[in-house]
Amino acid sequence: MDLNAIKNRLSQLQTANNRTSNLWKPQPGLQVVRIIPYKFNKDNPFIELYFHYDLGGKNYLSPVSFGRPDPIEEFAQKLKSTGSKDDYRLGKKVEAKMRTFAPVVVRGEETQGVRFWGFGKTVYQELLSIIADPDYGDITDAVSGRDIAVEFKTAEETGKTFPSTSIRVKPNQTPITEDASVLESLNESQKNITEIYQEKSYEELTQALNEYLNGGSTTEDKKVEDKKALANASTYDSKKTSDAFDDLFNN
Repeated sequence: MDLNAIKNRLSQLQTANNRTSNLWKPQPGLQVVRIIPYKFNKDNPFIELYFHYDLGGKNYLSPVSFGRPDPIEEFAQKLKSTGSKDDYRLGKKVEAKMRTFAPVVVRGEETQGVRFWGFGKTVYQELLSIIADPDYGDITDAVSGRDIAVEFKTAEETGKTFPSTSIRVKPNQTPITEDASVLESLNESQKNITEIYQEKSYEELTQALNEYLNGGSTTEDKKVEDKKALANASTYDSKKTSDAFDDLFNN
């Protein structure tokens, strides 16, 4: 029996369970959430992270999220600068893409504590625009903030190839809770986002990139074939990619 393999699998399952319990994904229909201040950066509740999506069926947190070197991103940018159309397409496919997270309390599910809601560029821009509007201001304030209605529609409902998420900030200002002890508990229960999405080392990401490009083979012919196949693979355009993250990211 390979005990190391058993331990690695146990670690993977524990990480997956931890991630599931600490993330919130809108379900089809209308839900109401409240964004609350982020315990680890009270000046800004929004956490911008960059990910490499679907590399051999896996997603990887990019170190560029924290200003550190990333071999996959370096490779992607080199490909995009070669002048080759195929290289550029492959570079776009593997380069890191931004995903924004915010700590939220889901109304009606307060007992589940603080979870992280991940969303794409469209929702992020709308939230920033609302907060920048002096008529709204800090919607995360514990006493005078505002709840957000989130409507999620599946691809089948939208009639498109990707789902959609729309938001509406409620006009009434309401406290997160009237119970000070509950509020304190919510604040204390927050996790650091890096406990949920853990950064791989430079060497680990290099290995992941090599395995992705080689397709499990070390022969030069296989490398060339895989590179061509990847470069010609169908991809989302930028608008579809942004709107499809809610579906792609949580699968």
